[in-house]
Amino acid sequence: MSDTISFDDFLKVDVRVGTVVEARPFPEARKPAIILIIDFGPEIGIKKSSAQITVHYTPEELVGRQVMAVVNFPPRQIGPLKSEVLTLGFEDEEGAVVLAKIDKPVPNGRRLM
Repeated sequence: MSDTISFDDFLKVDVRVGTVVEARPFPEARKPAIILIIDFGPEIGIKKSSAQITVHYTPEELVGRQVMAVVNFPPRQIGPLKSEVLTLGFEDEEGAVVLAKIDKPVPNGRRLM
């Protein structure tokens, strides 16, 4: 477990929900990955993310899925892609990433509370 943080520290991490509107393979990445184009609603807009989720997901099945992402990290250059958000998931028993799941639809851009 990590060190204890304050509620104010938690609020500094801006986790929002968005809908994947496009997904495609990312062959230029060092580790197998998928490029996600995610709609976070009118306030944040469309953002790109590189996600190492190829073990459990194909690009086709991700379109239309809601995902959670940290939207207030600085962009990170990953090969030719500037990843703008960090899509959230958990490692399974073998270390492959499983996306964090929202169990009911919510409006794009809503913040984790």
